Amino acid sequence: MAGNEEAALLYQCVKCGAIVKSTDLELGIRCPYCRYRVLKKIRPPIVKRVLAR
Repeated sequence: MAGNEEAALLYQCVKCGAIVKSTDLELGIRCPYCRYRVLKKIRPPIVKRVLAR
């Protein structure tokens, strides 16, 4: 079950700032706290390094 928790995407509400998991979204893309429809996806804290040539 640890794999399911890692696979859940995190979203942040633009209006109230609440952080919501994708599994907690019941009514499509809508904040469960303030019902605002604009959510942004939180990027994982992974730094990708690309070699320049």
